[in-house]
Amino acid sequence: MKLTVTTHKVSGYRQTQRTAQYLADQAGRLVARSVSGRMPDVQIVLTTARGLAELATAAEAELAGGVDKRALSREMRHAVREARDVAGRAVPLVDGSVLVLVNVDQHRTPDDFAVTLVHELVHAMQFSRKGVSGRIIRDRRHCFGVERQTRRQAREHERLMREEENEAYGREFLARQLIAAAA
Repeated sequence: MKLTVTTHKVSGYRQTQRTAQYLADQAGRLVARSVSGRMPDVQIVLTTARGLAELATAAEAELAGGVDKRALSREMRHAVREARDVAGRAVPLVDGSVLVLVNVDQHRTPDDFAVTLVHELVHAMQFSRKGVSGRIIRDRRHCFGVERQTRRQAREHERLMREEENEAYGREFLARQLIAAAA
């Protein structure tokens, strides 16, 4: 388990990056003990809403493979619209690691950042579970128009996504332990 923190298209966030690295190390240990699965290597990127959309779309396109330009631009427009309201996003990568994107504009305090970090690290743990990465790849291939999935597979994916989101929201209480340790 290796957690690295970098920035993308933001400047003047050196102190935020140091705080993020400290909180990421602590959160990684807390989440690894609390959630089933194994913690993969995680790259945490602090960025803006536009950068979040760009990096997430690029990572998902690489995951789907064989994406044409029209589908890529369509997904990029959709991602830009959604990214304005998103605090963070976890995306599995082809090599088995996870890319966690954090929108710095949505986080005014370290407390907000800790909650988002714990939430996204729970998703990173979920990606290591059996069958999850295959299901996500199948869904991304469907979204990019590479390969169709059946309605049953789409409904199953949506149901499991809701369960995974509920689990991640349920583990956000761990952020309080991070904040107490940081203080």
